[in-house]
Amino acid sequence: MSEYTLVTGATGFVGSAVARVLLERGHRLRLMVRAGADGSNLKGLDAEIVNGDLTSPETFAPALKGCRYLFHVAADYRLWVPDPATMMAANVEGTRRLMLAALEAGCEKIVYCSSVAALGLRKDGRPADETTPVTEHDVIGVYKLSKYRAEQAVLKLVAERGLPAVIVNPSTPIGPRDIKPTPTGQMIVDCASGRMPAYVETGLNIVHVDDVAEGHALALERGEIGQKYILGGENHSLGDLFRMVSEIAGVKPPRIKLRQSWLYPVATVSEWMARGFGIEPRVTRETLAMSRKLMYFSSRKAEEKLGYAPRPAREAVSDAIAWFRDHGRIG
Repeated sequence: MSEYTLVTGATGFVGSAVARVLLERGHRLRLMVRAGADGSNLKGLDAEIVNGDLTSPETFAPALKGCRYLFHVAADYRLWVPDPATMMAANVEGTRRLMLAALEAGCEKIVYCSSVAALGLRKDGRPADETTPVTEHDVIGVYKLSKYRAEQAVLKLVAERGLPAVIVNPSTPIGPRDIKPTPTGQMIVDCASGRMPAYVETGLNIVHVDDVAEGHALALERGEIGQKYILGGENHSLGDLFRMVSEIAGVKPPRIKLRQSWLYPVATVSEWMARGFGIEPRVTRETLAMSRKLMYFSSRKAEEKLGYAPRPAREAVSDAIAWFRDHGRIG
């Protein structure tokens, strides 16, 4: 029987990039896809498609049958959810049960896509790494908490059940095929379209989505079981990012820098309206709290141990703007 490599979340931004990198390396792919998911990112991919969902564990065993490797990239990624339990069910319990199913199926090696959201941050603003201390109480927001708990569940299975998993922690990917788009992608669209007069300053680590995908493949080839590897790029303030976007897009950059405290009443009203009308809010109290922390990270471990070599952030921004323009997202 031919041995497959299963990728979950392949319709998504990071997952589709991972699938492409694996195909280039000669993997025979099987992609686990939710029923009704937007399949735009699957066009042109030579892969077997199977239906599966993180909230439907009965779909795991058929998807994993005959698979040598598993790349678990799927996740419920939203910065606001009306019911946190649904996100926890998918990202935490769904991940745990998928890992158990992979053990039962005899997978040789697993790459689990976590997030820097699951890692600690330094109070002095210097870049954090895989060893920066973090507890559940340090994590702000339902999504970040779900990724922290999922990562801990994977590590526990590595320690107690011998799960052959390597963990990668992408930072903030940008680039082509951001079909939703992600929250960061939406900010780039708004800025490049001249629709962002003001912003709240923070700091983040920008990485090209294709470099994140390459890091996944390197983690399979060279990563050590039970280890974590940050897949990041360059650290930039949000203001610097918007100035970079504006320069590349040929528009004026946003000039008004808002204080977080000014927006808390707006966030409260936005959340109230979201609960009442089902529209995802553009600003929440959690995102404002997160913006107070500089989300700077170091990828030195991945560079030294995996041979990871991310390109400059400017290339990621340029590729993202080009893709959004080609697909009519930037007016």
